[in-house]
Amino acid sequence: MANYPQLDNSSGVWNLREVYDAVMGGYWPNANNRAIAAGGFTPSYTSTIEHFNMAASGNSTFFGDLSNSRGEFGTMSNFTRCIFAGGNSAVSPNSTNIIDYVQFNTTGNAADFGDLGAATYRSTGTGGNATRGIVTEGNSDGNQLQYITPSALGNAIDFGDRTVSGTFVAGVTSPTRTCFGGAFTPSVSNIIDFVEIATTGNAVDFGDLSNSLRDASGCSSSTRGVFMGGLTPTVLSTLDFITIASQGNATDFGDLTTTTRAGAGTSNSVKGFYSGGTTPTRVNTIQTFVINNGGTATDFGDLLSVVGNNTGNSAAHGGLNNGYEGTRPLPFNEAGGDRMLISGGESSGSVSNIQSIQVSTTGNGNTFGDLSVPTDAAGGAGSKTRYLHCGGAANPGNTRKADIQYVTYSTEGNTADFGDMTDEKRAMSSSSNNTRALNFGGRDDPANLNIIDYVTIDSLGNAADFGDLSAATNSGSSVSSNTRALFAGGRPSSTSVNEIQYVTISSVGNAADFGDLLAILETQTRASSTTRALYAGGSDTSPGNAINVIQYLTFATTGNATDFGDLTIARSQIGDAGSSNTTRGVFGSGQTPTAINVLDYVTIASTGNATDFGDIIPTRGYRPSASSNGHGGLIGG
Repeated sequence: MANYPQLDNSSGVWNLREVYDAVMGGYWPNANNRAIAAGGFTPSYTSTIEHFNMAASGNSTFFGDLSNSRGEFGTMSNFTRCIFAGGNSAVSPNSTNIIDYVQFNTTGNAADFGDLGAATYRSTGTGGNATRGIVTEGNSDGNQLQYITPSALGNAIDFGDRTVSGTFVAGVTSPTRTCFGGAFTPSVSNIIDFVEIATTGNAVDFGDLSNSLRDASGCSSSTRGVFMGGLTPTVLSTLDFITIASQGNATDFGDLTTTTRAGAGTSNSVKGFYSGGTTPTRVNTIQTFVINNGGTATDFGDLLSVVGNNTGNSAAHGGLNNGYEGTRPLPFNEAGGDRMLISGGESSGSVSNIQSIQVSTTGNGNTFGDLSVPTDAAGGAGSKTRYLHCGGAANPGNTRKADIQYVTYSTEGNTADFGDMTDEKRAMSSSSNNTRALNFGGRDDPANLNIIDYVTIDSLGNAADFGDLSAATNSGSSVSSNTRALFAGGRPSSTSVNEIQYVTISSVGNAADFGDLLAILETQTRASSTTRALYAGGSDTSPGNAINVIQYLTFATTGNATDFGDLTIARSQIGDAGSSNTTRGVFGSGQTPTAINVLDYVTIASTGNATDFGDIIPTRGYRPSASSNGHGGLIGG
């Protein structure tokens, strides 16, 4: 495997083969290379969360704080979240049932996730896979296993039981299987047992460690698990490994740099890391080794403080990302490309709620956070990392807004201020590629606007003038590819129009004629792939005349729209409540004339009628906004 140390500085130009090799080797610097070490005893319990970059040796830095000071607890993760479960604190009663979490991509304090079934300490979270995290019961020599779904907040659920009751257990994991090694029963144990992550049930015997021990730590690649250090009662430096897919006894791997127990273990797809621990005095060292090679660990850097009984995890350990073996996106699509956010709208006044859906599946929306300024008739746009909610009106009162609010797709929570558009306006439309978001037309009451303004999505700040539409227009709809944005329909005067205009996103300038819609249209919604633009629903003669028509255009070729199929239900006032990944378009809510919460979807490359996707909660019939981190204009090509 080639080593590309210069990638630590993101220098040079690399072809896709080199990028893939670097990712496979764990040398590409990205969010997945963040490792977290949290809590522990320093000599009192601490709440500190630290992080370091596994791609480049060096010391850790401060990340945030746990919701309470504690040690001897478990940790789990998926691609985006690190989750901490249970633990022992200085506050009576010492053991806790707290589950809290942080987002890997955003430093800050832990937030509440849910509760374990019972207060527990000396527990071990093994990571599981991206779908399930598994934690052992610790106190009272328990053998219970519980699980959580990392992507969905909530309480832990019973999974089954271990083959042996005990505390101070180490865990390793592959994409499908989790193994537990060692325990204090109250004597030390060499037992390894395992569960299949996808199927709840009791653990099954796997084999034996080379030593009976407690207080070991674990890390994994996609195929191999390593048990590190421990107490027999003497402190060990031993590295033991197993091939997770094949039952059998552990084999000596090599040694840590010192005899150590009760430290934090984690990994990326290639390297294992051990941080902190007790030698018998507590230390702040971070050690590393190549999981599939064997040998003695080497020094990597230092934690901020000496600490033992801490815990650690990462988004990139082999059990989650399958070692980048064909299933994990390359780093330039790190966001995953499948989260769509739907924000605002009106339901007895403007709505603040932001809903999240996964475009590639079907189902109802889930609460993501709230707008800082509840609005309807706003624009929705975004890059692969940020979602922008632009302008709109605050009801009751119909107060126009210039505010641009934003969130990061990977971090659930409320919006923050981005900047302002060039004018206070509602009934406008927004679209984007991965670099720029454009806002088209709108109404500043009583006048319509022909303004096109834009922002650079990765840079906070106010919008700048881009150019003009052919006429001042509200209630049209815009959609984009990587290179072009189209603005169609709308109401420039007392009647709607069927005109389609376009701009080149990378160049400022006025809109030019593209072609015509099938009919005059306003308040329709949109979706796109890298090659096709879709418009759906809206009103074709008056605001109250809802239609079910879906029509499409090819971005690269000017011309008129073509019939695609029909929505599941005719509706208007959908506005910007539509988006897509590279293959599927999703259209949300609208009015029939009563407000509805229906989500429909289509496969963009194939003409045909829409299919029911699910619902958004609450019903917000009047012009919510939406975009996704994976629509064709963002990640295509």
